[in-house]
Amino acid sequence: MSRGTERVAKMSVFDPDCTSREVLEHATGRWGALALAALVDGPMRFAEMRRCVAGVSDRMLWQTLQRLEADGLVARHPHTSVPRRVDYELTDLGRPIAQRICDLIDAIYEQLPGIVTHQRSRTANEGPPSQDSPH
Repeated sequence: MSRGTERVAKMSVFDPDCTSREVLEHATGRWGALALAALVDGPMRFAEMRRCVAGVSDRMLWQTLQRLEADGLVARHPHTSVPRRVDYELTDLGRPIAQRICDLIDAIYEQLPGIVTHQRSRTANEGPPSQDSPH
């Protein structure tokens, strides 16, 4: 077993100092997961990403893509054309992670009718919060 393999074997996402936790946060955070899922079907320009990941600001999308690029999950390809153009695409490291995020999204879609029913029944049964409630 190589030193690198041994080091990885000792990693734990439950350890706050482990690199895997940081990558997990980047890949599964609100914008990271959506950015990775958006790139599953192929490269996209920044403006396309912004439209696809509705609700994200330019700055937050840029920061998210920077983090994913630093982790090696996304590659950035600037072009010298006018107007300036930058394409983003999944790397070989990012592709399996993005696919699993899409699998998670599919599982959520499959369970969504039950989730919505549960949420509605819970809201209906709780009524308005009482004065003694800590919320």
